[in-house]
Amino acid sequence: MSATSVPGRSRGPRAGAAASLAYAEPRTYWLDDPARPSPTASLTGERQADLVVVGGGYTGLWTALLARHRDPSRSVLLLEAGTCGDQASGRNGGFAAASLTHGFGNGLERWPEELAQLDRLGAANLEEMGATIAELGIDCDWRRSGELTVATAPHQVDELREVAAEVAAHGGDARWLDAAQTRALVDSPTYLGALHDPTSTALVEPARLAWGLRRACLDAGVEVCEQSRVTGLARDGAGVRLTVRGADGPGAVRAGRVALATNAFPPLLRRLRLMSVPVYDHVLMTEPLSPAQKAAIGWEGRQGVGDGANLFHYYRLTRDDRILWGGYDAVYHWGSRIDAALEQRERTHGLLAEHFFATFPQLEGLRFTHRWGGVIDTCTRFAAFYGTAVSGRVGYALGYTGLGVGASRFGAQVVLDLLEGADTERTRLRMVRERPLPFPPEPARSVGINLTRWSLARADARGGRRNLWLRGLDRAGLGFDS
Repeated sequence: MSATSVPGRSRGPRAGAAASLAYAEPRTYWLDDPARPSPTASLTGERQADLVVVGGGYTGLWTALLARHRDPSRSVLLLEAGTCGDQASGRNGGFAAASLTHGFGNGLERWPEELAQLDRLGAANLEEMGATIAELGIDCDWRRSGELTVATAPHQVDELREVAAEVAAHGGDARWLDAAQTRALVDSPTYLGALHDPTSTALVEPARLAWGLRRACLDAGVEVCEQSRVTGLARDGAGVRLTVRGADGPGAVRAGRVALATNAFPPLLRRLRLMSVPVYDHVLMTEPLSPAQKAAIGWEGRQGVGDGANLFHYYRLTRDDRILWGGYDAVYHWGSRIDAALEQRERTHGLLAEHFFATFPQLEGLRFTHRWGGVIDTCTRFAAFYGTAVSGRVGYALGYTGLGVGASRFGAQVVLDLLEGADTERTRLRMVRERPLPFPPEPARSVGINLTRWSLARADARGGRRNLWLRGLDRAGLGFDS
């Protein structure tokens, strides 16, 4: 949704939008679930393992689980500073995309000669992910419902038509829908058309997926230690020594290999400190729709929806017909600050509520029950990047830029390939071998990010016209995405 398509945006939240937030709990809906598991014991004392995974989000959980499947004799220890799935993996919108490149356009621009291969690998990854969820019996409402990217401003119609033609030329399933066809699927007066991709996105309950993978790791023989923050990493002969601060005291682990899966949080490797930055994304969840409210918007196909603006919204239905509504106002804080206090932001939640009712005026009076935020990592190429350190003993994957629900499983496979020194189709990809350009240090980092966000909002309001700053970033191969 562009800024110009939201009436009264500059005047602040309308009274109805503000009232809809009055009883919203400042908690993450997905984590506010009686199915939440009890934490495991923290690590104390001296330990040893063939593979230590640092981070209990999707990347870390997939890495630990797949490592045991590849070699059941390998001892695997997973260390999580908090509890598994509590951060980005349990707070997101639950869009599992087949894309490994943060969308077709980004892949075409950066790796055109590999795009068909990347699309094939991404589709296979999503298929295997769904099969694993079914095989493990994870109750996370996995649905291959597809996605609509809706146009809410005239310039987005032209842009999305071009994307539809490009996707078709590359053998994809996506097609252009006009306004009437779009509104027959999901009814909003703001829709001017949509790019409909019926196969390459699944919807999932994100925290339950993380908890299911955690359970699968434990069942597969992975030792999981939560409340165990890794504070240091150093070479130790032929292995790596990790120092740990656990809830019950200090500890240390000697590992043969280490997989880093810390996402937006400060990396343990100095070389990675400028490679990604943390940004806060904010989300609302409504109360369940009544049958009449559901009938007013349709949405029988339960597709995931995003709009075609630079500063975009994403939204979807839950299994009990709530609407999750998030995105738009991604926020970077000076010095790459990460703090639980930043998860609640009155201005942003009010803005999201106003945009919600501009999109669905027929739902006026619907209340929000939860509001939250979470930190994601972004890098200058948008898509995840990979590498090794400490003479190949440490591997990492990060920089998913909000599209890690599906791509994290592929990232785990890449990290394991790299740690094993394997020559695979994955490790031969230019996308895997290359690194993005780093962000500058402060104060240039804050200035650049905030100027970019201002420019993106201005482009949305000016028919998609990109200013000199954005055109310069395009030429340099840099970017910032909300």
